[in-house]
Amino acid sequence: MKKTFVREDDYLERRKELKSLSDEEIFNKFWSLAEELVSPMYEMAKTHTTPSIERSVLLRMGFSSLEVKPLVEAAIDRNLIAFGVGHLVYRVSRDKQIPIRDAGLEMLDGKHWDYLEEVFRRD
Repeated sequence: MKKTFVREDDYLERRKELKSLSDEEIFNKFWSLAEELVSPMYEMAKTHTTPSIERSVLLRMGFSSLEVKPLVEAAIDRNLIAFGVGHLVYRVSRDKQIPIRDAGLEMLDGKHWDYLEEVFRRD
């Protein structure tokens, strides 16, 4: 048995609010509402990341797909992903004065994680 959905159409009621607006005012209202809708997502994207994003960053830093997954998982396991895994690799590279790739490979071997936990827990 197919369920039917009856839509209570309130178009005419909602149209009253827009009827007196000019095309430019409607245009501005649309973009204002769109900004209001997207703004929370934009703000969240500035402060949040995902494993997928972090893997993508590491791939662009020159690591292989086989290398990026364990780096991201190690950062997650240590609750450091919020700082950005690419940033973690860069920080080791800068602070230990070694090439970025070497820093990441050493991190894959389990090195530098204690250092990173110390650095980012005090910041």
